[in-house]
Order: sequence, then structure tokens, then C-alpha cells
Amino acid sequence: MKKILGYSDKISVRPGEEIAFKVSSLEGRAYDASIVRIIHGDNNPAGPGCRFEPVATTIDGRYDGRPQEALAGSYVTVPDHPLIAGLRSFTLQAMIWPTLPGQGAQSVISRWDEGRKAGFILGLDDAGCVALTIGDGSGKVATIGSGKPMLAREWYLAAASYDAATGTVTIHQAPQAVYGHIDDASTVTDRPGCAPGDAAGPLLIAAHPVGSLGSRLRTAGHFNGKIDSPAVSAALLDPLGLEQVFTGRLPDAAAPALVARWDFGQGIAGETVVDISANRLHGETVNMPVRAMKGYNWSGREMCWSRAPQEYGAIHFHDDDLYDCGWETDFTLTVPDGLRSGIYAARVRLGETPPGGIGEDYMPFVVRAPKGRPGTRAAFLVPTASYMAYANEHMAFDGATTEVLAGRIPVLYPNDVFLAENRNFGGSCYDTHADGSGICFSSRLRPILNMRPDYQSWVGGIGSSLWQFNADTHITDWLEAKGFAFDCLTDEDLHDEGLAALDGYDVVMTGTHPEYHSTAMWDAMDAFKKRGGRLMYLGANGWYWRIAYHPSKPGVMEVRRNEDGIRAWAAEPGEYYHAFTGEYGGLWRRNGRPPQMMAGTGFTAQGFDICSHYRRQPDADDPRAAFIFDGVADQIIGDFGLIGGGAAGLELDRADRLLGTPPNALLLASSENHTDIYLVVSEEILINYPGQGGHESPLVRADMLFYETAAGGAVFSTSSIAWAGSLSHNGYDNNVSRITENVLRRFLDPTPF
Repeated sequence: MKKILGYSDKISVRPGEEIAFKVSSLEGRAYDASIVRIIHGDNNPAGPGCRFEPVATTIDGRYDGRPQEALAGSYVTVPDHPLIAGLRSFTLQAMIWPTLPGQGAQSVISRWDEGRKAGFILGLDDAGCVALTIGDGSGKVATIGSGKPMLAREWYLAAASYDAATGTVTIHQAPQAVYGHIDDASTVTDRPGCAPGDAAGPLLIAAHPVGSLGSRLRTAGHFNGKIDSPAVSAALLDPLGLEQVFTGRLPDAAAPALVARWDFGQGIAGETVVDISANRLHGETVNMPVRAMKGYNWSGREMCWSRAPQEYGAIHFHDDDLYDCGWETDFTLTVPDGLRSGIYAARVRLGETPPGGIGEDYMPFVVRAPKGRPGTRAAFLVPTASYMAYANEHMAFDGATTEVLAGRIPVLYPNDVFLAENRNFGGSCYDTHADGSGICFSSRLRPILNMRPDYQSWVGGIGSSLWQFNADTHITDWLEAKGFAFDCLTDEDLHDEGLAALDGYDVVMTGTHPEYHSTAMWDAMDAFKKRGGRLMYLGANGWYWRIAYHPSKPGVMEVRRNEDGIRAWAAEPGEYYHAFTGEYGGLWRRNGRPPQMMAGTGFTAQGFDICSHYRRQPDADDPRAAFIFDGVADQIIGDFGLIGGGAAGLELDRADRLLGTPPNALLLASSENHTDIYLVVSEEILINYPGQGGHESPLVRADMLFYETAAGGAVFSTSSIAWAGSLSHNGYDNNVSRITENVLRRFLDPTPF
């Protein structure tokens, strides 16, 4: 079991800036902290091994340890108000779409004091029926339920009223779709024998409070599913009155009794939940529940929420949502002046823990060059958006096809086991929530245990089983070994600053798997190319998914997996547009920008057993490519490597003129002899038929490509995730290394192409 873990408040800093680190020592033991520069994170003994460069800083030393807790589960909090505190007779109502009815009591609208057992909770009882729980504060608690379990993923009117004069509770459960032989409608009236006691504190939607943890609210009873149009009235409403609240057509005489009616279709891109009543009792979302979701009244006439917000008045809540762990800071580093740009980490260790042990953790971050003063003309773009998309993925445990995809039984490591046992640290955008819906948000404000040096992945191929972060250290290690100066910057930097983030750089090198890009990132890289910049695409499956960053909350991204593409889950029809920006989500290819338009090649096949090699193609002999193959006469390229035993593998890209490969591109080499674990990606298949494996389909290949741009720049694409794993072979003296070096040296030459 992991014994220490942490995270930082930033992913990218410059000299002179501060970065704060938050640590949880699960057993409360003291630990030592230091800063290291990560050069190589692969512990495979067949390669260079893990390589770190210690950096002396002011944070070096021993710290008192304490456990810190991640409070998962999303909800809405509405500050206490006299109108809510003064409720005597009242009605609570909402349209709900439960996804896990019958799996424990869940709260829809609550004002509750757990310590005194006082207040009220409209929600679901253990059987999955609409219920009202009231407590009088003296120890007496009563729950009145509808007695009719609800169906999962169906809309219901859920309402409860309390009559202070008679002590009567009335429950309404009205399905919005009626099915034969399904008895799920109910109206129940009962007298519980107790009245709701005072429960000072906020009103919550989708949970109820059970205490506090410092400044954070501790909650329970998290609702799983969608809630639309919740409302509170200081009156007893009949079914007609309930309908009038939903439609906003209350009679003038009844309108003053409306305490609050929250419209989740307003302010979808932000965190504020808008109360459209005259009282304006606005709330705030906590832990990023999903907005821009179809409401109970969705007609299907409009697929974009921004054009019909009145039909997107639902929020999908989950008991495992997590945005920010909210931990207290343990130490803060002011990045020293003169510290060279690169990938660093705060390392925390318990006692004499061996490297890679359960008593050690790393919190990676990027140090950029000083603003306006790049240290070199080459930049390594660290694909942090892709790291976030895969952050804390549970596919080795949860994936139904994991063994089939990998072609072997997955090997599980301590970090994997810890995440499987501690689901409160959130999942990746490849996982599903407890209710089966896809996780479309991912945050870096939590420990990300698969973004660590030493970490091995189930999906990374035979040998060095690396994916994302550690695989990219093969590139930084090679740059160090070859003596190339380079700066680092992150996807977030590129998104926030656009083309200005690349000022001063002539060459941009990608990581092994730059899969996720926002519109701002795409536009900035395209502008860099158009002004004569040189792009070295040292991976595959790049520029694949369109993402959005939150407009005001740092460190969280969104992906909507719609229509097409290799994906672990699919968004519901009508929920294809990002909540953060209103942009159409899904593949960049489906947005009219296939990866071939950027890098010359685009995703074509994947497989995760063994890797293959490239074979030179006739274009390699073109004089325009002479510099690339200087000193390389081999016909076979990369029949070696730490990842899968070859340079061509895991995920592969190919050229395709119809998808945007420039007409002047040179096809230098193509991979061959892939196994039938490698299969053509789904967006290439219109009709399923046999012959999609590596031994049969000509689409299963990686195309090494080069082309010049009109402004004197150029693009070189390896089109394989495994390429970087071959760089260090034979002491960095091999044809993969030589080709990469030839390209980088020429790309650094200012002479226009």
C-alpha cells in the first residue's frame, strides 16, 4: 500500500515563481523532501535506467507528516439564508434521472445537521424510492418513501411537502415515461410524528453535509445521476403547482411562496448555479459535476446546448467526482534564478525507502525559461493535456478488454493497486464513473500516480511498459546524452499564451503521444509552422481529441467522446459539445482538422504486444531527404528498442492525402510485420469485415514523413509511439538515434528549407 503521495498547485513555473506542494503521509510519519531534475524515468535494466539530477534548494529537509484526505463527490452548495432557515410548511421538488437507484440512500435537496440529526433531505431511500427524511434535532428521525423503486436512467418528478400545521408529509413520484407493467408512480401521505428541526448551514443539492474538514465541507449521500430544475417553496403545492414551478407560470398569488428555483441551463460554462426566483439564492458547484447535459425536456431538435439552453437544464452528479483535493500546503519552492529549463519533481521519502518503493513519491513539474529569454532555440512541448487525460486510469482493473488489447495478462504495480483501492482520487478520461457514465473531466490538482518516474503501465508493450510521462523521458534522456540544449514548456502554457509561448524557438519537439489539444493549442502550433517553425513529431496518435480547458478554474480539462474514434466510452447523443467552451467535441478529424493537416500523418492502428521496424521507401533517396539519412544506409530502421523490441509500435500514424497530408510530403519509411493484435482504428471502418489486423491490412503501418512548409520551415514525423524507446540502444549509436539527430541539427540550422 502506498504510504506517501502528493501533488503541486502548478504544472509549469519560471525562475522566480512559486510552486506549492501538498503531501499526505498516510501514517503520519515524517518525511524528507528534495528537488530533482528528471532525466530518464524508465527503470528497465536494458536501458540507461532511472536518472535524476539532485538540485539543492531551500525546500530540502525533513517535514512533519500528516494524512490528508481527498473528499470526492460533487454537489451544489447554496449559502444559508433566512428564507430557507425560516421554512415551516414547504415543498421540495426536482426532476431527477437516477443512475444508481437502490444502491444506498442518496440526497437530492438537503438542509441537514448530521450531529443533531436535524433538518430535511429530499432524496432516494435505500430501495431507490423518492423519500423525505426529517429530523427534529432531539434524536428522532423519520423517512417517508414512495414505496415504488425507480428505474435507472429515466426521468421522474421527485417532490415532497411538509405541512407544519398537521405534521403531514406528502411524497410525489411521477415517471415522465410510462411503460406497460411497470408500476413506478406513487403519491404517499403520512404523518412521521416529528418536525424538521433547525439545521444551520448551507442548503445542498445532490448531497447532504456530515461535518467539516478544515475549511472543506464533508458530505455524504451523494446523488448519482442528473438533476434538473430543483426548487424550494414555502407552501404546499399540488401536482398542478409543481408543474407551474417547473414552467415558471406560477399564479401571482403563489409566486411569493417560491423561495428558489435553480436553472442549471444558465451559466453552464462556469461554477455558479443561478436561482431564477426573485430571491437570487445562487449556488456554486463543488467537484465539477458535468454540465451541458440534456434535461428532462430535451426534444432532440437541437444538439448544441448554447442554442437551446432551456433544454440543457440538467447537471450530472457523481459520488466519485473530484476537482481539487484541497490539501494544505507542506512546502513552497521559489524557483531559483538560473535554474535551467527542464522536467523536475519534488521527491518525498519516508526514511530509508528504496527508490520506487511505497514510501516514496514524486510530484513532477516543468521549469520554463525566463519570460522573453529562451535558453535555446529548441523547445520540448511536454504533453500535459495527454497526461491529464490518462491521469489515474483504472483500465488494468476495470477494462473489459484489457488483456485482449495488450495481448497478455496485465502486470499490476503498487500505484495501480492503491488507486483501485482508493477511488476517491478520481479516474481518467478513459474510465467510467461508478454509475457507468464516462469521465469527461480530469484535473491535475490531485496525486496522479501514473505520472511518476519508475512507473510501468499495463499498456506500454513488452519490455519497457511505458505510457505517456515516462515514455517521454526517453526523449529528454536522449537530448541530454547527445548534448542538445532544450527548453521545456507545457500544453497549458501553449493554451494560455498561444503562439507567444513559442517566441524565440525555431524547433518544437513533441512527446511520444501528444493526443489531446485545445483549439488554442492547435491554432498556435499551426501558426508556428506557417511562420517558418520546424516541428519534430516524435510520436503518434497526435492531435486526435479536441479538448477544452475551464475558463476560470485552473488545472482541469474536458473531453467529449462523441461520434467516432478509439474510445473507452461514448457520450450520449445531444451531449457532444463542451460545457467549458460550447465547442463541438470529439475527434479533431470530425471537426475538419485531421492530424494529417498538422503533422502529415494521423492515427491509423494500435496494438500493445510487440513492436516492429520500418523499411525504407523510395522517397528516402530523394535529395531533399539526404540530410535525414546522412550516415544511415540501412534498409531496416529500428528493429530494436526498449519498448516492445522495436521502434514502430503501440500506436501508429499513416499519411493520407485525402485527410490532409501535404502533396509535397516525402514518405521516407513505413513499418511492417505487425501482429494481429494491431488493428485498424474504428474511424477508418465504415462496415466491419475481417482483415483489419497487422498481417492483413495495409492501413496497419507507421509512415515516417518529411515535408517543407511555404515559409521555409519543415515537419518531420516518426508516426510511432515506440520510436523514442529505441533512441538509447547501443549507447545511443543506432539508426533511430542518428536519424533523429540529423533532423534536429538541420532543423536548428536557420537556413530556410
